[in-house]
Amino acid sequence: MARKFDCFIIFAEMRTGSNFLESNLDQFPGLKCYGEAFNPYFMVTPKMKELFGVTVAMRDADPMTLIARMKEHAPGLPGFRFFHDHDPRVFDALMDDPRCAKVVLTRNLVDAYISRKIAWETDQWQLNDVKHAIKKKARFVPEEFEKLFYRMKDFQLKIKARLQQSGQTAFYLDYEDAQRIEVINGLARYLGETTEISEFAGTFKKQNPEPASDKVQNFEALQQTIDRIDPFDLHKLPNFEPGRPPAITTYLASEALEMVFMPIKGGPDDRIVNWMKALGPIKDDFTQKALRQWKRQHKAHRTFTVLRHPVARLHAAFCRYLVAHGPDTYWDIKHALRESYDVSLPVAEPDDGWDRQAHRDAFMQFIGFVGKNLKGQTGIRVDAAWASQTALVQGFAGFALPDHVLREDRLSEGLAAILAELDIDIPVQLPEAAPDAPFALADIYDAEIEAAVRKLYQRDYMMFGFRPWDSQT
Repeated sequence: MARKFDCFIIFAEMRTGSNFLESNLDQFPGLKCYGEAFNPYFMVTPKMKELFGVTVAMRDADPMTLIARMKEHAPGLPGFRFFHDHDPRVFDALMDDPRCAKVVLTRNLVDAYISRKIAWETDQWQLNDVKHAIKKKARFVPEEFEKLFYRMKDFQLKIKARLQQSGQTAFYLDYEDAQRIEVINGLARYLGETTEISEFAGTFKKQNPEPASDKVQNFEALQQTIDRIDPFDLHKLPNFEPGRPPAITTYLASEALEMVFMPIKGGPDDRIVNWMKALGPIKDDFTQKALRQWKRQHKAHRTFTVLRHPVARLHAAFCRYLVAHGPDTYWDIKHALRESYDVSLPVAEPDDGWDRQAHRDAFMQFIGFVGKNLKGQTGIRVDAAWASQTALVQGFAGFALPDHVLREDRLSEGLAAILAELDIDIPVQLPEAAPDAPFALADIYDAEIEAAVRKLYQRDYMMFGFRPWDSQT
């Protein structure tokens, strides 16, 4: 039977038991491990100069050369251990290769951290005989642990995402699993091995089997730090909103100002565009190629976007695209909201019966619809006019992030700062903002509206630090 895999990679970290796992896999005749083959500071071991004729310099120049030699010359299925700081080129190449088996070894991060600290203190990184064990308590450093925790968590999430995107799975085991002979035999079968082992290699011994409270000098500091961390993401904001493209066709560039405006739909676009037009011609309807060419021709350029308060932005979109009767009206969505989502919008132009209370009621109903829409619970598209500003700014990154993210309530000051960077000495004279119609936000705004919109756009409020709308007007 043909082998399913050409090689395997063990994703692990320091003090997760990867040496112990490797020593046991090496007992199988059809498997061969090559340690930290892609550690940036050495190859397999600090003393090794070359492997299969590949020197460290050759490996660093082209890591895939070493992988090819492993596959060709290893006496069995070759594998190696890979940590978060190893050669990223290897990660990118093998994560999408279904012929490379993925093994993910994890350990309780508190235990891994304490083990690492003790190893640093004692300079005993491996234990072959318990008679030689050096006992010493570790000092817990909260900032150091938190940095390690989030770094390792991010790496695990990166592995999971790449496996999902490429339609693969991995063999997962943790530190305790690796102490069970039946799990090691199961892993070997996953890798294509037909034999089994009956006992562990015995090369490495567990160094510090005591509970954490007996191994840490300042155990209270450890407990307080763990209490601050949210390992299960209980406070994570759920996000089912679809990603956004960069929408380059909406960008506008001013030749005179050497500035590119990246609009966020629903923002104060008209004021900015009219200001730019008053100072000279503008170019729009870009493609990625055309915008790159423009940037090369205007080497000192600056790009910017403008945030609007979520309440003001959603109300502006509500008035412009759903209440108004004109060229910007979303007629199909308006009809669907009236018929299927209980949003009491006017059939056509608002008449005398459309008073302030009717306007407020319909806006609250629209807020309820947007809440379902952003969670993917409706059959209607998430329009850019009410997509979160976080998603839209993240979408810019598909091409390039803006140099400046300005805020509508400080727009003149923000534009003046960009002009100063470009050595352009002109006053910023923005046209007045056209009020929302048929009612301004101030006519209906209250704490209930603020709370409802904040619930919709928790991520925007958190990421951009928005305060209640009435506190900045």
